[in-house]
Amino acid sequence: MHGYRIKTATTADLDGARAVMLDAVYRDFGTGYVPHWHADIIDPESFYVAPPRHTLLVAVDERDGTVAATAALDARGPAHPPNPRWLAERYPSGRTAQLRRVYVRPEHRRRGLARQLVAGLLEFAREDGDYRAVYLHTYPHSPGAMNLWANLGKAVFHEREEVPGDGSGVVHFEIPFTRAPC
Repeated sequence: MHGYRIKTATTADLDGARAVMLDAVYRDFGTGYVPHWHADIIDPESFYVAPPRHTLLVAVDERDGTVAATAALDARGPAHPPNPRWLAERYPSGRTAQLRRVYVRPEHRRRGLARQLVAGLLEFAREDGDYRAVYLHTYPHSPGAMNLWANLGKAVFHEREEVPGDGSGVVHFEIPFTRAPC
């Protein structure tokens, strides 16, 4: 098996990172690019590279230098609306490290890349010192997502189970960051 290098994204990595992210929203989610939801994908530099408390990590395939996986963190908590007020209050912006865009190309899955990237994001959040919680949301149909997040944290709100008539199935997780994940 060949290797990967996990690193903080540079400007040179952004086109590859953007391609991984766009492929995921088209292939895995079936939504395609939706400007309101995916502005960070088109401009990852403004969202994740430039702000000091944000980061974008990539896994680079050492065989050919291509980006195989992405993971981002920012200081924006879940917004209300569309999320319930209690969720936005529990994970306020500025104090919450939100994990985003943890995507692995299909041909690179099952190699531990998502876990390694998440470990890097959690280390970034710990080093920042001002984050009090790590939050994310995911979809049950996202390949491998529910297994990964259930092993690393706990679901705090499952919309399909708790919101009558909501078919989205979004699941919100909190990940402890006092220790590194396995």
